[in-house]
Amino acid sequence: MTLPNPHLSRRHLLAASAAVVVGFSAAACTPDESPTPAPTLAANAPTASDPWRPAAHLTAARNWLNDPNGLVFHDGTYHAFYQYNPRGNSWGNMSWGHSTSTDLVHWEQQPVAMEASPEEEIFSGCIVMDTNNASGLGSAGNPPMVALYTSAYGKNGALPQGAQAQSVAFSLDKGTTWEKYQGNPVLNLAPTNNNFRDPKITWYEPGRYWVMSTVVADAQVVKLFKSTDLLHWDFLSDFSGAGAQGGLWEVPELIQMGVEGSTDKKWVMLLSINPGGIAGGSGMQYFVGDFDGTRFVAEDAAAPDAPLAESQWLDRGADYYAANSISGAPGGKPVLLGWMGNWDYAQHVPTTPWRGSMAIPRELTLVRGEHRLELRSAIATVAREALERAGSAVQVKNLTVGSGLQHLVDDFTARAQLLEVEMELTSAREAGLNLRASADGKSALRITYTKDTRTVKVDRSNAGTTNFSEKFSPYHQATLPSSSNDAKVRLQILLDSSSVEVFAGDGAIVISDTFFPDWDATGTSAFSTDGDTRFTVQTRKF
Repeated sequence: MTLPNPHLSRRHLLAASAAVVVGFSAAACTPDESPTPAPTLAANAPTASDPWRPAAHLTAARNWLNDPNGLVFHDGTYHAFYQYNPRGNSWGNMSWGHSTSTDLVHWEQQPVAMEASPEEEIFSGCIVMDTNNASGLGSAGNPPMVALYTSAYGKNGALPQGAQAQSVAFSLDKGTTWEKYQGNPVLNLAPTNNNFRDPKITWYEPGRYWVMSTVVADAQVVKLFKSTDLLHWDFLSDFSGAGAQGGLWEVPELIQMGVEGSTDKKWVMLLSINPGGIAGGSGMQYFVGDFDGTRFVAEDAAAPDAPLAESQWLDRGADYYAANSISGAPGGKPVLLGWMGNWDYAQHVPTTPWRGSMAIPRELTLVRGEHRLELRSAIATVAREALERAGSAVQVKNLTVGSGLQHLVDDFTARAQLLEVEMELTSAREAGLNLRASADGKSALRITYTKDTRTVKVDRSNAGTTNFSEKFSPYHQATLPSSSNDAKVRLQILLDSSSVEVFAGDGAIVISDTFFPDWDATGTSAFSTDGDTRFTVQTRKF
């Protein structure tokens, strides 16, 4: 859970948010309003009055949303809880919003799960199913959902104002209602710390206990604890001194994964960083290594003073942060949900009455790269299948483009679409697509592949509204691993009304970016520079 400005003291932020509890804006929800259910994919299409509302991504019907919390799959339903302001369209009153889905694409917004009070805001955390009722908070016949979350204390809270500690809440009705544990907080530091947050739990089978990852955010330290009952926690070890440092480390998670093509297993630590990400501002790095039940040791990790490019990044765009896995998700691979935002400008994006959305859920695979173990990302199978069902029939266009561009019309003009693109640069130096282009061609989101450098680039500098923040970075790029034919590249592109996610190199790189195009900018064109390129473009529109 990132504070919107790490340079402000927690005391001042709590005072400001407490004031909002009393005096929220007229445009905000009142406390007794029932949340409006999120529309289905078809009904959630953008309109001229709400042009940037996502069609294929989770967002709230209204108000501010950021980090996903408490991601859990239970009885056929995916639950996404998230940092939410029930009273306004900017950060504050941090509560847990709640949405549910059966396919990770069509979401229904539920009532606020846990709401902030002047004494305690509800910061980031996680949920596990306590199947054996080890906590004693349920029963054998009705085991509880148990949430571990960060209590951020205000005036008259259980700890001094500004302190952060870990607390428990539980649900006996499948996440509909929540009761806080009377013994909160269950984990605190001595002395009390104002940046101790973001608990995430994984089960460690050899020891038969849960392991909690947390951070002391401003010290760039991950702290690990263990418990057999989710209520009493013992310190294990610290992880620090590797990778990009940035201003804050946040939302850590330990995940055990098999290595593709072998029987080896490794542990992966996901870690968000703000500021100091590879694309500027917020970002997500990861480490691969071993965990013996006490200590995590990273292998081949970049040194803290190394160039940012030497660290391992989960996404090379500007808008992917605080992702964590869905507990109990079927399929055998970690399924992540991340916030599609960047603290450099998230509070200033020009959307209303909502602000903030999630990226498309993605699956992770661990592979052996050229020099070290690496993660690969793909749209989660469940979500991809839901997109295919919800979209139109696939339209296919085969064409060769010389030096210049060629418009793709009719079924390739849509505000939201899933594109599968193959480009073979037979003699061209670079090639790509213009998406959400204006009729006169003066503005577009430009996706380019450069053959000699194997670089994929997403350029949003001339793709619509950008004047809301000087920190809205113009473009982001990454280099693909070398292959036997660097002249051919395959891209999977999920384009939504105000975002794009580009998967390249079988998921070796992902670039996730938000952008804010004009309503009538729906053109698509293929372009080639300094020679010919053969294109195959397949699309489903939404």
